[in-house]
Amino acid sequence: MTTYTLCVSMINRNSYKDKEDMQFKLDVFFAGDRITKAQYNELTSLLTVQ
Repeated sequence: MTTYTLCVSMINRNSYKDKEDMQFKLDVFFAGDRITKAQYNELTSLLTVQ
């Protein structure tokens, strides 16, 4: 499972402490080149909708 698919799954299941914590994780994954800019933008949008 890739970091991206794991994040999508976590967001869809609401399995994170709070949105700020999940956004911080996304920031770290993006800064560490674990996800692309497009994936980061998509995940951030998905998180905002939840």
